[in-house]
Amino acid sequence: MVHAIPKRVQVLVIGGGPAGAAVGTLCAQAGLSVQILEREKGPRFHIGESLMPDTYWTLKRLGVLDKVKASRFQKKYSVQFVAESGKESQPFYFFENNPHEAAQTWQVVREEFDAMLLDNAKEYGAEVSYGLRAMDVLMDGDRAYGVRVRDQDGKERDILADTVVDATGQSSLIMNKLNLKMSDPYLKKASIWTYYKGAAREPGLDEGATLVCATKDKKGWFWYIPQHDDTLSVGVVSSMDYLFGPGRSSLEETFQQELERCPGVLKRISTGQRVGPFYSTKDFSYRSKRISGQGWVLVGDAFGFLDPIYSSGVFLALKSGELAADSIVKGFDQGDLSGSTLGAWEGDFLKGMNRMKRLVYAFYEGFNFGAFVRKHPTMKRHIIDLLVGDLFKDAVDEVAEPMDEMRRELCEASGMTFAEV
Repeated sequence: MVHAIPKRVQVLVIGGGPAGAAVGTLCAQAGLSVQILEREKGPRFHIGESLMPDTYWTLKRLGVLDKVKASRFQKKYSVQFVAESGKESQPFYFFENNPHEAAQTWQVVREEFDAMLLDNAKEYGAEVSYGLRAMDVLMDGDRAYGVRVRDQDGKERDILADTVVDATGQSSLIMNKLNLKMSDPYLKKASIWTYYKGAAREPGLDEGATLVCATKDKKGWFWYIPQHDDTLSVGVVSSMDYLFGPGRSSLEETFQQELERCPGVLKRISTGQRVGPFYSTKDFSYRSKRISGQGWVLVGDAFGFLDPIYSSGVFLALKSGELAADSIVKGFDQGDLSGSTLGAWEGDFLKGMNRMKRLVYAFYEGFNFGAFVRKHPTMKRHIIDLLVGDLFKDAVDEVAEPMDEMRRELCEASGMTFAEV
């Protein structure tokens, strides 16, 4: 039963992750009435713990940067690649291009990080409603005008809004309702992950480095992410057919089999103890055919997700929330909440995503960053720019042609199909 007398707000945000918190905070800062719906009442577990340095600028604009700085989160200065043999590359230090404090970022625990962002949104005037599950987006044709929600007692009611922001993550309510999802044809990946305590960490400045460790025959790779409280997030990524194909059994057995094929991780966890269950996810590379419509806009994973390889997920979520908020505020100022106004940032955002996608494709094609930098030493600054998340400037496009040239050579040698970006 749907209760009568629906509430009305100017901006209704479905989902309290980083994207939803960002758009809600900035709209509230601009004086709009904002309600953020978060279906969980307690701590909200989520993978995606490693931040890119350029999250700094959005966190600063949200007014939450000082709280992140004062937190217990592990500081991160670099990313390092480990070959299938266990040989380690030199770390890519983010401050090589930019000595500003923005070159240092964090490895976060998402339950704590997401709660911090939502608390910050409330401080700026957004109303955050916990324990409300969005059941449907109310639409008249392509125009969104509210959301039907269900509380934890099973009661349903409608909340009306001038603008609906879908920040529901991979559930992507509007994308699925309107059949807008496009899976990436080349990135049919899956992952299995868990957590350890007491495992090895790099010394000194590299203690918080994200490690990307290749498995034997480059069938896949492991992430190795040190967090505070001596916890490490450890996960394997490979093709869905390989990780979940014939002959595979439990998540634990598959994870252990891949550990045996990855000396870079195996030696590091030998001193540790597993402290969490095994998790998995599949086919996580996709995006929506469009980002907005009359009275609605998609942000974060509700619009799309690339791949975990360069930890771009939270950065792109925060950035999309920031850009969407600017368009929403402009739309209210102009009295125009059309799809073209709410999604005016789509072109530039996709350009930035595609710059990162080129790096993702290159990695899975066997691209060797060390060899590329030795051949094109002037390109190292662009590689670092991309790794820190500086995706939205045209200067980094200088790297595209030489990178694609090496990618084509790799694809021809291995018989792979070259993936155009």
